[in-house]
Amino acid sequence: MPTSSASGSVLNAIGGTPVARLRRVVPAGAAEVLVKLEFVNPTGSYKDRMALAMIEGAESDGRLRTGMRVVEFTGGSTGSSLAMVCAAKGYRFVVLSSDAFAREKLLTMEAFGAELRLVPSEGGKVTPALFDQFKKDIAVLASEPDTFWTDQFHNQDALRGYMGIGSELLTQASGPIDVFCGAVGTGGMLLGVAQAFKDAGSRTRIVALEPASSPAMTAGHGGAHRVEGTATGTIPPHMSDRPYDEARAIDEGIGRAMVRRLARDEGLLVGTSSGLNIAAAVQLAVELGPGRVVATVAVDTGLKYLAGDLFHDPKDG
Repeated sequence: MPTSSASGSVLNAIGGTPVARLRRVVPAGAAEVLVKLEFVNPTGSYKDRMALAMIEGAESDGRLRTGMRVVEFTGGSTGSSLAMVCAAKGYRFVVLSSDAFAREKLLTMEAFGAELRLVPSEGGKVTPALFDQFKKDIAVLASEPDTFWTDQFHNQDALRGYMGIGSELLTQASGPIDVFCGAVGTGGMLLGVAQAFKDAGSRTRIVALEPASSPAMTAGHGGAHRVEGTATGTIPPHMSDRPYDEARAIDEGIGRAMVRRLARDEGLLVGTSSGLNIAAAVQLAVELGPGRVVATVAVDTGLKYLAGDLFHDPKDG
């Protein structure tokens, strides 16, 4: 949680993010849509919560000690967050990423002092084959001496970091939250929020989201897509016990169009997976009708995607 202490580390600025109530992209007669603004975190992403929890969890039980290095493979947001946390704590960070991900993210990791190693993609797309190569390469790195692999897809400390989103939402909402939806990458955020709701006695319905072009949860197979941070092509370990009430596939084009609408109609500059989240939240709000509440997360800032085509409407030519 944020602190008022002027002597605090940048790490004290992680969490305690605000909530926005959407006004113009939600049709009349629909439920209320609340969006947790996770781009207020120091690197502009909710991954800051996970990165700090994974590093401090490993420090507390001795898996990570002074002089060791940290390694991970990532689409960029986790890497940026880990690079920031490692910089603040004095650890060397070696990261595997790819040209499939936003150039701004790759540059951010390097700006924080990370050693960036790129794995080439197939035509700039996120594919199951890319993640297969990541897993092979990270196994080699992780086996080297004085190395701690955060292993975000299996790390239980990550869940503790994400639970803060759920507990904060329950405090910030004016009443019960009927539905929470979120896109699945590692699945840690959705599982952490679901656990926080359960611990608080909330009966919130949990909806897991994925791009329709890579419907592992809804159709049993992966595919190529461009929604960074989501849909690796398989069911992530955090989702193996189906900690959700429904899985829903959202067309990537609808999500990308929502990103542009949010910027122009709500003043919210967010990334592709956030567009997917909010497009689904609006769908659910229409289905539920007035007097109900749907919540989701703006996971990162659109500033990470300005050099790409996300904010270019194809209809403009």
